[in-house]
Amino acid sequence: MMSETYKPASIAKIQDQKAKMRRSLLKARQAMPPQVWQQKCDRICTHLAQWSTFQTARTILAYCSFRNEPDLGSMLAQQRSWGLPRCQGKDLIWHRWFPSCGWPLRSGTYGITEPDPTSPLVDPRRVDLILVPAVACDIKGYRLGYGGGFYDRMLSQPDWQHKPTIGIVFEFARLPQIPKNSWDRPLDGICTESGLFLAS
Repeated sequence: MMSETYKPASIAKIQDQKAKMRRSLLKARQAMPPQVWQQKCDRICTHLAQWSTFQTARTILAYCSFRNEPDLGSMLAQQRSWGLPRCQGKDLIWHRWFPSCGWPLRSGTYGITEPDPTSPLVDPRRVDLILVPAVACDIKGYRLGYGGGFYDRMLSQPDWQHKPTIGIVFEFARLPQIPKNSWDRPLDGICTESGLFLAS
């Protein structure tokens, strides 16, 4: 196994480029005025809600907004079957949730709101759509995450790798290109306040 201190120059360079891009984009996201942020979040939710795949999905994997991520709260208020993630070690564990379920949400790892460990698990066979948080996505669907690799690991697993995936970012974070490693895989589409952009 490759030690952390030694990485081939090209991998180290790409990781460095990603880190710089991540810092700059997170700073821009944090600087967004609350009212503007809320308007953009509402528009993202509207675009998703009008999409036929969203409307017919049995269970949708989503997330609770953190650090000024696009907020899906107005959609999570819909009485339908959701899956929300809980961090456990280096993995995401998905729990079922819906507004009237009574299963509590709490502040978990990294201060992110997540399901209680005792709430029921999601059946992957019933999941028809995955909404993926990101720092940025490029127009080909490649995603810049937070560097922890949680979604990369998850989406490479057999249960999830053939499910439709949509990256959720603000329009300023939908970029012409982001640095990518050989193992990075593109998402099937991106949703921003400007619209839903599906891979052809």
